[in-house]
Amino acid sequence: MKKIIILSVLSIVLLSCSNTAKTDNIDDLISAKNVKALNEKKTALQADIAKIESALATLDVKKEEALVSVLTLKDTIFNHYLDIQGNVNTKENILVQPEFSGTLTSLTVKAGDRVSRGQILGRVDDGGLSQQLASAQNQYSLAKTTFERQKNLWDKKIGSEIQYLQAQTQMVSAQKAVAQINAQLARTVIRAPFSGTIDEVFAEKGQVVAPSATGLMRIVNLGNMYVSTSVPETYIGKLRLGDQVDVYLSSLGKTYKGKVRQVGSYINPNNRTFGIEVSVPNPENLLRPNQVAKLKITDYTSKNAIVVPTGVIQEDGKGDQYVYVVEGSNGKTGTAKKVVVKVGKSSDNVTEILSGLSANDIIVTEGANTISEGMKLNF
Repeated sequence: MKKIIILSVLSIVLLSCSNTAKTDNIDDLISAKNVKALNEKKTALQADIAKIESALATLDVKKEEALVSVLTLKDTIFNHYLDIQGNVNTKENILVQPEFSGTLTSLTVKAGDRVSRGQILGRVDDGGLSQQLASAQNQYSLAKTTFERQKNLWDKKIGSEIQYLQAQTQMVSAQKAVAQINAQLARTVIRAPFSGTIDEVFAEKGQVVAPSATGLMRIVNLGNMYVSTSVPETYIGKLRLGDQVDVYLSSLGKTYKGKVRQVGSYINPNNRTFGIEVSVPNPENLLRPNQVAKLKITDYTSKNAIVVPTGVIQEDGKGDQYVYVVEGSNGKTGTAKKVVVKVGKSSDNVTEILSGLSANDIIVTEGANTISEGMKLNF
């Protein structure tokens, strides 16, 4: 700036000289080889330049400056995450089916009821099995009495072994018949396969029921929830059972702490991924099957890392990445210095610096795109 002012003034002086008499024209003086006049002209111009420099010195003209924000770097723990989407699910979410076709004679639950494993939910008409059971029990009772008497005789060496064995066979056959009918009757009773909540009931008492696509009712247990998703094969070996995972549910605005409970052993050839399951606690029973979840899985950790905001890293014409560091800082001012850096992974809007910066370095954050090396900085 100072040089520009000097040149401008010099131009004005020369211009004014061109308006004087012809003998004062520098070109004419040079052509006339008028040494004396040229020396006088030189002395006059040097005097004017000296006045200009003196004036500039007293005007306190400042160098170019910039107001910026800065950050002092510290060693910190840096985590890189794999962000991926998954679906909430539970393996205890089923349609309860009748095992026996017939009329629904009893329905003991409704939607919203909490039930325990083994609890009776309803009954189907047994179609005469109760009467068959009574007859089979009578036959078994008779066969058992006959066998006991025959056994007493056989123990006293009375009667033949064939009679003893026949009585025993008849008793065992009658016992099996009773057990078989009991097993069929048990199928007429509808029980809860696990503890949970009745979500929907699709049948009514008196309706003829049979196994179908809709079933009788849906039972769901929200206490054993997990998120399933597929992960690119490049992450094989980076995910292990028990790894902690942040599970964010946008529909709830909540983040849950989950753990990897299963890592698939098969690579899908269509998309080169493998499946994982992440168990998620559900203390408030807010999770529901088929909710969309965002998983944040830690796949890289550096315990003593230097990190900077990703936005402060710039790239020059050579392809080098750099940041501006404050030199000669006195707490309020300093000078900008361009420092080439080697960057690592980025996560959560920060980037790890592998080389070029150290702890306690002061970097320019806001305003980094408007400064140049050597510029005076105020912060």
